[in-house]
Amino acid sequence: MIYKLDEGHLPLLVSVPHSGRKLPPALASRMVPRALEVEDTDWHVEKLYDFVKELGASFLVPQFSRYVVDLNRPPEDLPMYAGANNTTICPTTFFNGDPLYLPDQIPDQSEIDERIKNYWKPYHHTIAAELTRLRDLYGYAILFDGHSIRGEVPWLFEGRLPDLNLGTVNGRSCASAVRERCVDVLKLQTQFSHVTDGRFKGGYITRHYGRPDQGWHAVQMEMTWSSYLDEASPPHWDPVRAEPARRVMKGLIESLSQWRPD
Repeated sequence: MIYKLDEGHLPLLVSVPHSGRKLPPALASRMVPRALEVEDTDWHVEKLYDFVKELGASFLVPQFSRYVVDLNRPPEDLPMYAGANNTTICPTTFFNGDPLYLPDQIPDQSEIDERIKNYWKPYHHTIAAELTRLRDLYGYAILFDGHSIRGEVPWLFEGRLPDLNLGTVNGRSCASAVRERCVDVLKLQTQFSHVTDGRFKGGYITRHYGRPDQGWHAVQMEMTWSSYLDEASPPHWDPVRAEPARRVMKGLIESLSQWRPD
């Protein structure tokens, strides 16, 4: 199984494309030992958002690490953010630029194409199929793409990120009322700093599936690990530590689930 989809009964799909941690043994043997810790995982976002199933939203969770294939990159492997360092669809570096593979073990194009076929395409086929199912039922569908990252990653961006980074591709990936609902929820809370369409405006998933003129609305949430984890030990999940951020995310999802197109 390369992903798990729980179908809901609301016109809302939550995707957490960088939550997977599995590495195929044959691939892991070609990587530097440090890679086995899958340090660039969006740690525990599948737990942070698991309330969505109870609310009635659909929930899509991959099993394999972004080191196998990055589900939030375009298949053509074009950079997401021009002029900045970017990781590729089959990453060859860690988030600090260090090499991910042992010498002479970097995947060639045929291997990259095979990974896209076996891991990337099934996930995206499922996103498209689920959004289509929901739109057919309700006339529209909302995709919420959940991510997390260390607050400071100098190789990728300068300075420190705000805690909560909402991305709507500068308002193009969703109706303005959807964007406003999310912004309103973020403004109502005071524990976490936040920004809309800052450094992270939305990756491939948000950009590709955000088609408000066709009834598909997409938003991305990039959270800092420190919003819900101890950054010194991100593999450790503490539900008490995560609860404040979880409440804010639940407020966002609930608000989105209540929205209706004009």
